[in-house]
Amino acid sequence: MNRVLVVAVHPDDETLGCGGTLLKYKSDNDEIHWLIVTDIKESEGFDKYAIERRKNEIDKVKKIFNFDSVSKLGLSTTKIDEYSMNSLIGKISSVIKKVKPNIIYLPFKGDIHSDHKHVFDAAYSCTKSFRYPFINKIYMMETLSETEFSLSTKEDSFIPNVFVDISDYMNKKIEAMKMYEGEMGSHPFPRSERNIKALATYRGATAGCEYAESFMLIKEVG
Repeated sequence: MNRVLVVAVHPDDETLGCGGTLLKYKSDNDEIHWLIVTDIKESEGFDKYAIERRKNEIDKVKKIFNFDSVSKLGLSTTKIDEYSMNSLIGKISSVIKKVKPNIIYLPFKGDIHSDHKHVFDAAYSCTKSFRYPFINKIYMMETLSETEFSLSTKEDSFIPNVFVDISDYMNKKIEAMKMYEGEMGSHPFPRSERNIKALATYRGATAGCEYAESFMLIKEVG
C-alpha cells in the first residue's frame, strides 16, 4: 500500500495538479494525505464570509477525495515569502514525519508565483534520504494558472516524464474543483472547466488515453 502526500501551497493546487491521480490512488486502496500550506485571514483583508466559505470548500473537497488526513499550516497566503526557510522547513518536516509518505507531490519549482518556488525549496529539503528514508518517489506537478506562466527557459520549463491516465476520474476532478467557487472562472481564464479538460486532453494525447495528468519525476529510490 502506498502512502501519498500532496503539498498544496493553496487549497485547489491538489485538485488542479494531481486530483485525478489522487482519486486513482484512493481507488487502489492507497492512503492519500493533504498538506495545505497557506490560509486566508482577516488581517490580510479577507472578510469573515470569505474565510468561512474557504473552510467549507476544504471540508467538501476533503469528502470528495476521502483524504486520510488533512494538515493545515495556516501560513499567511499573501506573505509566504516572508517566512524564513528554516521556519518553513520545520513546519513541513513535522507533517512529513507524522504522515511518513513514500510518495510526495510538490509544486513545480519554476511556477510563476514565488510562493510556489519558496514552498518547493522548503519541501524538497525535507526529502533527504538519511532523514526521511521512507520517501522513495518525489514528483513535481503541473498547476494551471501557475506552471504555464513560468519562464520559457530550459531550467524553468515544465517537461513531464510521467503521465497518469485519469479518464475514469476526470468528472470527479471537475466536481472537486467546482467546490472552490472563487477560484473557477470562464474561458480564457486558466482555471475554467474548459481549460482543465483541455490540458488533460493534451496530456492524454501524449499518453494515448482520453485524459491524463503529467508530472516530473525528480527522484526515485528503488
